[in-house]
Amino acid sequence: MSEHNQTQEHPDDMRPISGRGAMAGLVLVLLIAGAAAVGGILPRLRSQKVLADQTDQLALANVTVARPQLGEPSQEIVLPGNMFAYVDSPIYARTDGYLKKWFFDIGAHVQKGQLLAVIETPELDQQLAQAKADLATAIANAGFANKQARRYSELLQSNAVATQDTENFVTQQTSTNTQVRSAQANMQRLEALVGFEKVYAPFTGTITARDVDIGTLINAGAGAAGGREMFHMDDEHVMRVYVNVPQMDAPSCTPGTAADLTLPQYPGQRFHGKVVRTARAIDPSSRTLLVEVDVPNPRGTLVPGAYTEVHFRVKVVKRTLIVPVSTLMFRQEGLRVVTVVKEHNRDVARLVPITISQDDGRVVQVIGGLDPGDEVVQNPPDSIVDGEVVRVVQPSEGGIPGAPAEEQRGGAGPEGGN
Repeated sequence: MSEHNQTQEHPDDMRPISGRGAMAGLVLVLLIAGAAAVGGILPRLRSQKVLADQTDQLALANVTVARPQLGEPSQEIVLPGNMFAYVDSPIYARTDGYLKKWFFDIGAHVQKGQLLAVIETPELDQQLAQAKADLATAIANAGFANKQARRYSELLQSNAVATQDTENFVTQQTSTNTQVRSAQANMQRLEALVGFEKVYAPFTGTITARDVDIGTLINAGAGAAGGREMFHMDDEHVMRVYVNVPQMDAPSCTPGTAADLTLPQYPGQRFHGKVVRTARAIDPSSRTLLVEVDVPNPRGTLVPGAYTEVHFRVKVVKRTLIVPVSTLMFRQEGLRVVTVVKEHNRDVARLVPITISQDDGRVVQVIGGLDPGDEVVQNPPDSIVDGEVVRVVQPSEGGIPGAPAEEQRGGAGPEGGN
C-alpha cells in the first residue's frame, strides 16, 4: 500500500514549472537585487551630500560683526596747527659797511625804536661830504646866475644890452637853480643812508636770531642779490595758528568760533583763542580750508614754530555712528564698510558706501550710509565681495574660536555698543 502511494506521488513532483511562476520568480529576484542596490547607493549619496555641505561651509568666510555705537553730537574737532608770531620780521641793512657794534642778542625783549646795532660806513661818509660840497658849489653858481639874470633884465628895458645876451643869462639862471635842487636831493639821499648806519627795532618784540658780529661785512638789501639777515624779530603778544580744516568740517569753522590749543610740553593746559579769519577758498590739492586762530600770549608761554593741536568747539546737530577704523575698506569706488544681512535664510555680505566726519586714528564718526541696527563686519578680509555668503562667528575671546555666533547677533564689538 505504501509503495503504491509513493508511486502515485512521484509524477506530481516532476511536473514542469509554468510561465507565470517563472515570471514571478524573476520579479522577486529583481526586487531583491534592486533593494540591495538601493541600500548601497542611498548611504553613498547621503555621504556625498554631507561632504558637499561640509565643503561649502568650510569655503565660507568667517566674520565677526558688531553694531555701530551711537555717539553724541560732536562738539569738538581736533586738528594739527602751525604756530607763528603775530608779527614775524627779518631785519636787513639798508647801507653797506662793517658792523661796528651790536647791543642785543637772541632772547632779548626790545621796545620799538631801541638801537640794535651800529654800522660803520667810511665810504658813505665821504660821499656825503662830497655831496655837501657839490651842493655849495651849485648854490654859488645859482647865486651868480640869478644876479646876472636880474641885471641884464633891467638893462634890457633901457635897450642897453642885447636881447640874446639877456636870454642866455636867464637860461643859465634856470639851469643853475635846477642843479641846486639836484645836489640837495643827492645830499638828502646820502644823509638818509647815513641814518641807516644805526639799526633800530621796528616794533616791540623778541630777538629770535642774530646772524652778524663785530667786523662783519654788511651789504644792503635782502635776498640772493642783497645781504644776509642781521636780526630776526617776533612780536609774540598774540600767536597766529594756521590750521588746514577738511572740507567736511569747513562750514563749522567760521570767524568767531572758539578754539583751544593743547601742547605736549604743557599737559593738562589749554590756551584759549578763536577763529579770526579764513581763506574762504578750498585748496584743490588738499581739499582743506586754511583757517587762522589768534591766541593771546601775555606771558610769552607760547613760542613760534611749536606744534599744537587745535580743538574747535563747534555745534553739530546730527548724531553720529562710531565704528572702529579697522572696519573701513578703501575701494576704487570709495570708502566702504561691510554689513551682514539675511537673504534667503543665509548671511550675505553687503559693501555699503559711507560718509565720515572725524577720524582720530582709532575710531571714525560716520554721518551717512549706516543705521544703528546694521551689523558691521570687524576686520573684513580684503577678498570679500558684495553678495558673498559668509559665516558669522564669535570673537576668539571668551569662547571657542570660530564657534557660531547666533546668540551674539546684534551684540556690541570692542568699539561698538547697543
